[in-house]
Amino acid sequence: MSRFSSEQLRTFAAVVSEGTLEAAARHLHVTASAVSQRLKSLEDSAGQVLLRRSNPVEATAAGEVVLRLARQMAQLEEDAARELGLTAGSPEHHSMPIAINADSLAVWFLRALARMPAGLDVAFDLRRDDEQHSAGLLRSGDVMAAVTATPEAVQGCRVEPLGTMRYRAVGAPDFVEQWLPDVGDGSPLDPQQLNAAPAVDFDRKDTYQDVFLDGLFRKSRSRAARPARPARGPRHYVPASQDFFDAVRLGLGWALVPEIQCLPEVDAGRLVELAPERPFDVPLYWQRWRTSSPLLDTVSQVVRATAADYLLGPEAAGPRRR
Repeated sequence: MSRFSSEQLRTFAAVVSEGTLEAAARHLHVTASAVSQRLKSLEDSAGQVLLRRSNPVEATAAGEVVLRLARQMAQLEEDAARELGLTAGSPEHHSMPIAINADSLAVWFLRALARMPAGLDVAFDLRRDDEQHSAGLLRSGDVMAAVTATPEAVQGCRVEPLGTMRYRAVGAPDFVEQWLPDVGDGSPLDPQQLNAAPAVDFDRKDTYQDVFLDGLFRKSRSRAARPARPARGPRHYVPASQDFFDAVRLGLGWALVPEIQCLPEVDAGRLVELAPERPFDVPLYWQRWRTSSPLLDTVSQVVRATAADYLLGPEAAGPRRR
């Protein structure tokens, strides 16, 4: 016999999604007292506290496990209804939450969504998060799948490699002339100059520029005695992929930009590549719920096929520079 009833699981998911017991009661068309009783019964069955009674409520670590189960069960019920033809004529589309990083969204992921088969009857709910942090949304059950930089599978999920996103360090010509005058004369990129120059970061989770600089300083110290990396130069935070790229093109600072975005601008002379011999490679992975779902299987297949068209394969990609 199942430890948790479907009614309990649906109620728990509704409470977390809606934020309060009262809002969940309205969503489920029951009384707040009924919601409270179901939650108490669920926690009794689990033997643990599953919900922090904050405003809005939050799942505890144990609650995240139950929440993931609740949402996976809801997906299985939806898949069964589809196969039985019970959703035919329904005005509602199934919602699929997916975590995606901004660069993938700008470069290739929307193309994957546009390639989905006709009649799939799904509405995509994209949650933007850094590829280093999106695994947390899988762990909590907030999303069914995610593009991540984490090769280790989140509990209850399986992971598949997608390919490698290659970045290039670039800056506008006027910016390079002012801040990096040695670039282009055959000299190696001076990490001291680059460190002092303004840079563009996507947000405060964006560490790529710092990781790239750290690699330059380590290489420099291995060739000759150099001082440790000093305090970095000014940072501009531009949390939108196209605007981030525009900020670099307009000369606000240097940054690592996806190769597929920046190389046409380099070829046209509107950007200067700062270190052509040092690409910055980020392997990407597709993590998805392990449960068997025809809908999720179809989406995963299209995502993998589209990624193969836009990302580097393992034979072409080098190790990530650190």
